[in-house]
Amino acid sequence: MSKYLVTGAGGFIGGHMVDRLVREGHEVTAVDIKPLGKWWGVNKDANNLFNHNLTHFSTCQLAMKDSPDFVYNFAADMGGMGYIENNKLNCMMSVLINTHLLKAAAGAGVKRYFFSSSACVYPDYLQNEADVVALKEDDAYPAMPEDGYGWEKLFSERMCRHFTEDLGIETRVARFHNVYGPRTSWFGGREKAPAAICRKVIEAKWSGSNEIEIWGDGEQTRSFMFIDDCIEGSSLIMGSHVDYPINLGSDRLVTINELVSLVEDIAGIKLERKYDLDAPKGVRGRNSDNTRIMEELGWAPSVSLEEGLEKTYQFVYDEMLDD
Repeated sequence: MSKYLVTGAGGFIGGHMVDRLVREGHEVTAVDIKPLGKWWGVNKDANNLFNHNLTHFSTCQLAMKDSPDFVYNFAADMGGMGYIENNKLNCMMSVLINTHLLKAAAGAGVKRYFFSSSACVYPDYLQNEADVVALKEDDAYPAMPEDGYGWEKLFSERMCRHFTEDLGIETRVARFHNVYGPRTSWFGGREKAPAAICRKVIEAKWSGSNEIEIWGDGEQTRSFMFIDDCIEGSSLIMGSHVDYPINLGSDRLVTINELVSLVEDIAGIKLERKYDLDAPKGVRGRNSDNTRIMEELGWAPSVSLEEGLEKTYQFVYDEMLDD
């Protein structure tokens, strides 16, 4: 048994990681800025649950008071494309979380520190075509990441590197590619494409409108990783020798139109598509090159997009019934 601190534990990925660590029998401290009543799926078996604003160094020190062996930092002010394109300052402020957590972790003698980065660190100029070449880890430089959110992630990656070089704290960095699944945000502006499309399809079916609004022309491409694969991959990276940023995502490229079709198949409906060409849509194409993580750790996603979307659709459906 080890001691773990999980930040962003009231959110999507952090909450799932807490579940895994509790199942494995570890002592877990879980922290999020949200009040406990608003956490996604609070795991009552976690040893300590705290509502802290980790942008402050003093609260990061408080979170470390039990001297954890390992830290998973999933805390960030972020959301889907609609959020990060319109809240660049809020996204950039997350740099305070990682910086202060690293400093507090070094002072607490943490053995290893995991930072959840993003594919948004990759340059826009490599993502201008729908039929995009999959992004390799070395493609992050020369740097021109997503404005706001991407810059924060890239800067925080380098903070991890320099804390390792100068203070000796071991760090691990995973570049997540579009994580989705149950217990994710599905309304309110922070939801990502899979959950948003599930909600829109359900709304269209229930209302009888038989229409769905799609941001952009629907031909922009992405790859999507199911939450179970994300948690497994993150755990492998944390325990590995890989001390540099590494991709963690699916390498199956699909258009948004194809994603809509998959959800329509699950719902048993076909909808008329209305395209909002002025809506936020991000880069034209993005995919993960998984060569390095396969070579280093033997990891590849195990949950198909069809299977993951079925589980996500059912989650959103149940949430909407209860809303």
